[in-house]
Amino acid sequence: MNAQTERFTLTGAAGAIEALRDRPVGPLRGVAVIAHPHPLYGGTMDNKVVQTLARAFVQSGWETIRFNFRGVGASAGVHDAGRGEAQDLVEVVRQVAPQGPLALAGFSFGAFVTTHAVAALWDEGRVEQVVLVGTAASRFEPATLPPAAHARTLVLHGEKDDTVPLQSVMDWARPQILPVTVVPDGGHFFHGQLPLLKGLVVRHLSAGHVPT
Repeated sequence: MNAQTERFTLTGAAGAIEALRDRPVGPLRGVAVIAHPHPLYGGTMDNKVVQTLARAFVQSGWETIRFNFRGVGASAGVHDAGRGEAQDLVEVVRQVAPQGPLALAGFSFGAFVTTHAVAALWDEGRVEQVVLVGTAASRFEPATLPPAAHARTLVLHGEKDDTVPLQSVMDWARPQILPVTVVPDGGHFFHGQLPLLKGLVVRHLSAGHVPT
């Protein structure tokens, strides 16, 4: 993402996990881990939306970790339809942020995986921010988020997303009374709207969360 981006390797259940780290200038708020879109459709940690999320978190004071799911790039293993990928995400968290404030974010398939990581890690009391973009709710089953997580969660979706229909995300969010921010005329990859996407994420992170 920039000249200071650090490439390193972690170890997960399937073997090596390829990762990238970007650090902010100034005080550190915590560590953010960002998950990429579907591996079988070209999704990697270098995806443009994932990079945009990383920039937003770095600008907001978070050390930011992106990583390749199993079977992608230099990460070992094979695609596991979300089960192993959720395990990968939690394992990354255990290694890069064993303690302290934590943020979790994901795009598309990565957002679906992130919901399950939030559910798994929530009781530790460290998850301060959650950002879900283009959540893959049409072909997968995102986890129900803990009610206390809602005020800390930004769900963003494009109005004209033809990969993950907005209706599927609303059907997931509605029973939870979880707000969804809709980007007018936005598609799945937010072509031409990445600066807007970044701005919305920065605004959310700057606002912090409502006490519960």
